[in-house]
Formats: sequence, structure tokens, C-alpha cells
Amino acid sequence: MKFPDLLIMSMNNLRRRKLRTVLTVLGVIIGTAAIVVMVSLGIGLNEMTMEQIASWGSLTTIEVYSQSSDGGMQMMGAAMSSQNSESEPNYITDKVIDNFKRIPHVTGVSPVLNMNVVMRQGAYISTYVQLKGVSQSYLEQLELAEGRLPQPGELGLVFGNGVIRDFTNAKTGKGYWDTGEMPDVDPMGKPMFVIFDMDAYYQSQGSGSSSDGTPVKPPKKYMIETTGMLAGGENGYSNYSWYVFTDIDGLKAQLKKVFKKGTPIPGQPTNKKGKPLNELVYNSAEVFVDDMENVTQVQEQLAAMGYQVNSQMDFLESSRQQSNMVQAVLGGIGAVSLFVAAIGIANTMMMSIYERTKEIGVMKVLGCDMGNIRNMFLIESGFIGFMGGTIGVALSYGVSAIVNRFVNMSQSMGLSGDLSRIPPWLSMAAIGFAVFVGMAAGFMPAVRAMKLSPLAAIRNE
Repeated sequence: MKFPDLLIMSMNNLRRRKLRTVLTVLGVIIGTAAIVVMVSLGIGLNEMTMEQIASWGSLTTIEVYSQSSDGGMQMMGAAMSSQNSESEPNYITDKVIDNFKRIPHVTGVSPVLNMNVVMRQGAYISTYVQLKGVSQSYLEQLELAEGRLPQPGELGLVFGNGVIRDFTNAKTGKGYWDTGEMPDVDPMGKPMFVIFDMDAYYQSQGSGSSSDGTPVKPPKKYMIETTGMLAGGENGYSNYSWYVFTDIDGLKAQLKKVFKKGTPIPGQPTNKKGKPLNELVYNSAEVFVDDMENVTQVQEQLAAMGYQVNSQMDFLESSRQQSNMVQAVLGGIGAVSLFVAAIGIANTMMMSIYERTKEIGVMKVLGCDMGNIRNMFLIESGFIGFMGGTIGVALSYGVSAIVNRFVNMSQSMGLSGDLSRIPPWLSMAAIGFAVFVGMAAGFMPAVRAMKLSPLAAIRNE
């Protein structure tokens, strides 16, 4: 007997008992929909967490700090190493940057030079702007809302979308955090004046003289072009929102103009005599790795060199573990429903055998192959699973849409996007699993039908 013939016979047998078939299929529908929706919630939560972490910074970027940078500030990381305070500081210099580039799986390294500067535009001023000098490879990963990135060697400013909030009115001393209104600052449309010598600025604002009584002139202001604004809007947030970026070569050239030879640059380390070092020391470095899977390995090598390391992968790994646990629990809850549906399929097939005992006996007497009898019942149970799985997946899309419509994760957990996400592979896997469960539930009844004695079956009333 050919497969199409078996399929037609199975469908006809199911149609003869419409109510029982519908109730059995209904159980599979509920079980399949429960599994798909539950797993989709776990997938959505996992993807939303990954998207949020990725928005804070690249998942293939490692931040590297000197053990002695920022007063020994400790940064959390997957791998950390300690250093004796009496040993030589492991400053990040151009030579160290070259060493980082030689590490396997590293595609590039950007030195990061932080400068606290004063910026002024019209009546508005910000006395604590964090200016970051970075390489072109770092700048290229920034997403701009308007404008362009500075060219190599150009001192062009790229404003983070949150920097303008820190400007205050120089006359009233009030700004966004006092009034709730954005300051009237337009970096792209009006000139921006920058003061680099913060020590001279504060001394001139105070007594107007240095510690030895020497008068201090107000530091020179430099008008610098703003070339771009980062995307994100007024309310957006990322790791880049509160900084102003520029090309590091352009910044180093500017510092040579502002601070003459022998004059310490604010924030730069000095020797025991208070003189600046012979080479520029960077606050940190950004190491770019070729793949997420290699980030941890590179971190361990950097830590072994005596540096503090930090990356988004540290948070991602812990988030993945939590998401996998949640997904397993949710999937298990849904699987219970499908298990109950499997019991219903087995019951339906057993009842079908009892009702069709004489029919089975006649088929055996006429010489029907035992395997065909078994396959007929397996196809019936598998078809019940297929119908229930297909309708269940369609139902799960509707439930998912309702969940995404009424559950706002941005307010409850600070996450954005749909909570329930059903990828195509999940839909196909759910239908396949429903068919498998149906055939597994119908296996024992099918074997029982195959083993029925022909004489006993024919005599059955």
C-alpha cells in the first residue's frame, strides 16, 4: 500500500470521528502555543538584553586601563591582575599600543586621551566637558545624527547627544538640571570656544593669582569647529552620550600649541621633580577584536600584561546565563501542556483501535502488510500533531502580538523592543516537535493494532 493511500485512509478515519479529533487537536494546539509563546518570551528577553548591552558599546571592544590610571581606579572585568604600588607604573604609551596590536585576534587599537575642558557658546558655558581624543577606527564606529567625522589630524568636535544638558547660563547659573529646559546651545550652527588650560582657568576665576602670588591671566580661548552630532536625540543614552570626541592626532597637535615645552598638561603624570614625562600617556585604550568569541581570550592576555580590562562581554555572559535559565523554565512550563496533549492523542488512538478491531482483522485476512497497519495509525497520530502544531503556531503569533501590544518593557525594566519574538526556526521546530509527539504517543497503539490476532479481531463485535 502506497503512502498517499495510507494518508487518505487516515484522514477519512479522523473525519469519521470529528468531535473526538477536534478535541484531541485542541489539546495539541494549546500545548504547541504554550511552548512557542513561553520560549518566545525567553528569546525576546535575551535579545533585548543583548541589544541594550550592545547600545552601551561594541561587544567586540575591550577597554584597557593602566593599574595606576585615575588614582588607581578599579574597573570590573572578567580578568583582573594586581600590581604592587611600589613598582613602576604601567602607563599606556605609543609603545604599549603597538604591543597590543600584536596580540592574536586584535584587529586594531585606539589610544584614548581624556581632557577636561571648558566650552562656551554665547551666554552658555560648561566647565566640565570631557573631551576624548581617539583614533579614526574608534570614530568610525560612532553613529552620527548629522554632520561628519573629523579628518585625520583635524581638531573637529563630535558632540555626544547628552553633552548640551551640562551647559548652564553664565548669568543665572541655571541649566537643564534646574529648569528642565534644554539650553539654547547649537554646536553645529554657532562657534564653540574651548579652554584647554583648566588650571589657569580656575586660578583666574578665583583670586586671580597663583600660589606664589603671581598674577594669572585668563587662559586663551580657541574657536573649534563642530563637525558632527551623535545619534540618540535628547533622551537617548549610550556609552558615548556624555563625551565630545575628536581625532587624537589633531588633539595632540593642539596641546603642543596650548602647553609649551616643559609645561605640564593637566591630567598628565609628572616625574619626581614635577616635570612632564618625555612621552604622552594615554588614559586608556580601546582594543578591537575580530569576533565576540575571542574577546575573553584577548582580555586574559591583556590582564596578564598587567592592565585592567573591561568589556561588554562581561555583562553579556552573566545575562546569557540568566536568560538561558529563564528560557528553560518557560519552555518546561509549555512542555507540560504538550505532554498532556500527548496523553490525549494516545487515548484517542487506543479508542480508535477498539472501535476498528473488526476492520483491522479484515485487513489482515485480506493480506494487508503488518507494517502498513502500523503506519496507518502512526500517520493518523502524526497528522493530529501536524494540524495541532500548525494551528498552535498561528495562535502563538496572535498571543505574541497581544503581549507586545500591552506589555511595555521600557517602563518596567528599561528595555526597548518586543518582549515576545518568534523566529522562523522556532515555528518550524514547534510544528516538527508536535508531529513527533503525536507519532510517539500513537506508537504503542499502532504496535497493538499490528499485533492483533486476525481471528479474534473478526469475531469481535
